[in-house]
Order: sequence, then structure tokens, then C-alpha cells
Amino acid sequence: MTARIAVLDYGMGNLHSVGRALARVGADVCVTSDGDEAADASGIVIPGVGGFGACVRSLRAAGLETAVRTAVSSGRPVFAVCVGMQILFEGSDEDADRGLAILPGHVQRLPATVRVPHTGWNTVSWAGRRHAYAAGIPDGTSFYFVHSYAPPVDPDTTVGVTDHGRSFAAAVAREQVFATQFHPEKSGEAGLELYDRFVQEVRAA
Repeated sequence: MTARIAVLDYGMGNLHSVGRALARVGADVCVTSDGDEAADASGIVIPGVGGFGACVRSLRAAGLETAVRTAVSSGRPVFAVCVGMQILFEGSDEDADRGLAILPGHVQRLPATVRVPHTGWNTVSWAGRRHAYAAGIPDGTSFYFVHSYAPPVDPDTTVGVTDHGRSFAAAVAREQVFATQFHPEKSGEAGLELYDRFVQEVRAA
């Protein structure tokens, strides 16, 4: 059985790379800016590149916030990437716009003592009880990052930690919501494994 997954097109994501990665692990991918189509999907992916405020404003202007909230409230799997992850939080140092507040906390700028943006490969340590998506991925596996802001580590939601000037949440989860600060679609086989686990979850939901 295929997994119908909506990749949200609100003008702020690396849509084709995400879509290709999901298709490679067996998903039936729908890249859409239509809220009704997204709301009907079995799972949702929220990509995101650029700035926090621009992303959250574009998502709302496209009418896709309701689709995200409907998916979350109904327990359907949601996977958010990079700034798509950041907008799930309450807010960010980067912009005065409010986030979706699906996850608690505030996204913070990385320290000026290190190179920013944080660009390239860095290792992720899986925190606490390992999330099911990362069950087969060794501690210390490298993933690809491009960002200047990141949420702090929160023991209630953080499932993966990376250090660049400070420790930050590289992966977070709450119920059926999973999100990464890194780009799985740019992270080789380990990134594909995360997407594969997500697709399996969509099929099982």
C-alpha cells in the first residue's frame, strides 16, 4: 500500500529534493499548495528554507496552517524540516512573528563565537529514549545542516542533539510530530532512513 504524503508548497522549501527523497523510499508524494488536498493526505511534510518570519507568514497566507493543525490534532504523522521545524515553536529570535506553538519553546540564534550560518555536516547524538525513526541510525551519525537559528535542548521534546557553539535540538518529537533542524534529503542514506521510517508510520496510521 502506498503512503499518500503531502509536501506543503508555500514558496519556502526545497520541494523537489524532499519529494524525490520520499518517493525513493516508497511514498506517493503530492506537492501541493491546496489546503484541502493537504488535509486529505495521510501524512504531511513541512519543508522550510529562508527566514522564520517569511516562512510562517507564507504558510498562513497560503491557507496551509489549518491543514497542519488538522493533521496534528487528528494524530496523522507530520515531518518538518529546517525552518519548517522552527515554525512549529512559539517564536524565534529572528522575527517578531508568532510561530504555530505546536511545540513549546523559543528558537534562538546560534552564538557569534562560531561560524554562522552553521553549514555542512555535523554529528547528531540521540537523546534519552531513542525515537523509533532513528532506531537503526548509530549515535554520532552525520547529517547536513544549513541554519543560523535553532531551538534549545528540551528534555520533553528533544530526541537528537548537535553542538555548534552550544548544544541545540537537532531533532524533536511530540506524539506523531517529528522534525529535524538538518536536511534529511541532503544527508545520504541516514536521511533516507528517517524518511523511510516516516513513510512506514504513515502507512500504519
